[in-house]
Amino acid sequence: MKICVPTTGDKGLEERVYGHFGSAPYFTLVDLETAQVEVVANENEHHSHGSCHPMASLLGKDVGAVVVGGMGRRAIEILNAEKIKVYKADGETVRDLVQAYKEGKLVELSPEIACAGHGCH
Repeated sequence: MKICVPTTGDKGLEERVYGHFGSAPYFTLVDLETAQVEVVANENEHHSHGSCHPMASLLGKDVGAVVVGGMGRRAIEILNAEKIKVYKADGETVRDLVQAYKEGKLVELSPEIACAGHGCH
């Protein structure tokens, strides 16, 4: 399974986590079985609030979880409908988040505790 972390740049495991899923410049994907890292540009980075479709950049990537600083209710619902879990980022780099995920230390986000708009995290 792969986890997806929205990031500010394309430096792989050392990259810093971006604050919000939909407007992240990049998505860093980490395969937990092979430790392979892939960085994907978010083609939907510039969007109006509530109309983002960042999963289009991740189609066919076998993402099972997203670890993020913040995400809106609708985005969580869409990901959950695709059987993708969403977790609150607790760390500064992708490496930190992968380790926390493996150790079971991340809190799963639900629509009830989602962001109400940009700036909530």
